[in-house]
Amino acid sequence: MSQMCLTFLGTGTSVGVPVIGCDCEVCLSKDPRNTRTRSSLFIEYKDTHILVDSGPDLREQALREQITKVDAVVYTHSHVDHVAGFDELRAFCWKRDTPLPLFASPFCLGELRNMFPWAFSKENTFRGYIKPDPHAVESSFKFESIAIEPLPVEHGRTPTNGYLFSFPQENYRVAYFSDIKKCSPEVAAKIKKVDLLIVDALRYDDHPSHMTVAEALTFAQGIEASQTYFTHMSHEIDHETLQAKLPPSIHLAHDGLKIEPTLV
Repeated sequence: MSQMCLTFLGTGTSVGVPVIGCDCEVCLSKDPRNTRTRSSLFIEYKDTHILVDSGPDLREQALREQITKVDAVVYTHSHVDHVAGFDELRAFCWKRDTPLPLFASPFCLGELRNMFPWAFSKENTFRGYIKPDPHAVESSFKFESIAIEPLPVEHGRTPTNGYLFSFPQENYRVAYFSDIKKCSPEVAAKIKKVDLLIVDALRYDDHPSHMTVAEALTFAQGIEASQTYFTHMSHEIDHETLQAKLPPSIHLAHDGLKIEPTLV
């Protein structure tokens, strides 16, 4: 029996939920599933630990989930809600003898270098600092036994990737799109009938760079994934209310949710 666990570290939009200063029903809700930190995913497979994005809530998320090891970080894009926790990665470098691999598009890596120049400097020799090992991602690659394919999507003006994580030994595939408005037919074809689809469902009303709930539902039904989970949700969405309206194979993710597929 193989071991895999996918943990939703955060499932919220860029401002999180509750929203500062808001007294709407969701922001005041006692349902813990309506408390959403910034979106991020943690993948554990055998002895491999991959973090997808390092948002501003990374410290809180890692403490909550008792994460002590990260072997690599995969970045979707360079928006602040996905990279602002970069400095927290130093905690995962203290016990390493080698730099921490970071995988991102060339544009995203360039933005990280601009935001955190000290980390990428050749003079960064102090052991307590994060030591990044940047890898520009423009095509499929492999990390340990996990095959990873970047999937370019439309998300405003910032170059953004979704990712297809494939576990060949298990014949299991996970597609992750935390921030997406549209994707090409070619990308959609690559993820057709994946085992697990995770997709942006920001709110009910239209948004220029994120899928609405209706758009995410249509997208999921077209992909025909075995299971779909919505993420990157705003305070317009009450977990219990929306979940009751969704088809059996489509679910709302929530912070701390763990998915542990049965792999033979």
